Amino acid sequence: MPVATLGLIVALALIFLYNAVKILKEYERGVVFFLGRFQSVKGPGLIILIPFLQIMTKVDLRVIVMDVPTQDVISKDNVSVKVNAVIYFRIVDPEKAVIQVANVFEATSQLSQTTLRSVLGQHELDDMLSERDKLNADIQAILDQRTDNWGIKVANVEIKHVDLDESMIRSIAQQAEAERARRAKVIAAEGERQAAGILADAAKQLQGQPQALQLRYLQTMKEVAGDRTNTIIFPLPLDLIKPLLDMGDALKKDG
Repeated sequence: MPVATLGLIVALALIFLYNAVKILKEYERGVVFFLGRFQSVKGPGLIILIPFLQIMTKVDLRVIVMDVPTQDVISKDNVSVKVNAVIYFRIVDPEKAVIQVANVFEATSQLSQTTLRSVLGQHELDDMLSERDKLNADIQAILDQRTDNWGIKVANVEIKHVDLDESMIRSIAQQAEAERARRAKVIAAEGERQAAGILADAAKQLQGQPQALQLRYLQTMKEVAGDRTNTIIFPLPLDLIKPLLDMGDALKKDG
């Protein structure tokens, strides 16, 4: 057999093997078409195809992390913010991912952007800043439902950044400062109210015990005088001394 013929046969055999024998990794599947019609999903492992009659498209089943580009969102209370996010998804149905949509990754990216703007636009700025977990869950549920026909399972959505302009940041800071001042005044007023109530109760108790009232008066004079060297003269009404005198007379009678 001529060398040229042998070389041609070897070349054809190599081309046949290259197009006929495929090896798919554990996380890969092959969507096989026979004469343009869907035939089956194969893999992982060794796959034998009929060259030129069967065509296989590889599909990766691993979780894919996709950044959602920064989106301009107008909140429900008319505040303009810039928001970006990240989504985690994977292909669970290779047949749908290949047949139902031309480019499953581009379609998922575009749907994620429009869904992010739509969901966040229905909430106020405070919700975007304080209720991210709820918003993440809402976006994830909507994406998971809409991508089901593409064989996609959206596992998680995370809002990464909510960026505000400088004027809005200053406004929020002023609002927070005003709120802190209001809380401080409320706490101080509540303390005054409680102190007034306690003093009122003490006054009622002293009013029913004249002797205790006189003793409290004398104690107050002592505290005011302190260790000062100056002489302080207090007026001492007789009605203040009378309860003490009555108490002394009562003790003498008992004795």
